[in-house]
Amino acid sequence: MKINKKWLLVIAAALWGFPGIMLFAKGVRIGSTMPEKWWLYLIAVAVLAQFLFMFTRIVDRYSAFTLSGDEEKKSIIYMFPPKGWIILVVMPCLGILFKHLPFIPREFYPAFYPGLGIALVYAAWRFIRNSMK
Repeated sequence: MKINKKWLLVIAAALWGFPGIMLFAKGVRIGSTMPEKWWLYLIAVAVLAQFLFMFTRIVDRYSAFTLSGDEEKKSIIYMFPPKGWIILVVMPCLGILFKHLPFIPREFYPAFYPGLGIALVYAAWRFIRNSMK
């Protein structure tokens, strides 16, 4: 099945944005049950900055890949390059693995999840913005 390339970017936005919203909400929910610690905010900002830098480059590269070619419609398989599909599978698996590792302290989640969540939502917004070009 072939889909308009612009809609493929909207689908990509959903694949990045919905987990971002869920991670942000989960991090805030966990953080609201913990005592206030100022260093958690610093970690969240550092995580956000790192992922914003990384995701900006990735989204622009994937958008260019999706929009490349002369055809107006592409198969959903060509929404991301092969490496992108691997990342899309590996990242959630790593998240699940890290969540169940006993040596990661509970304070890590409210610092990490909101930063990653906001960066994923920003990436989704960039996909949508790139679809409108």
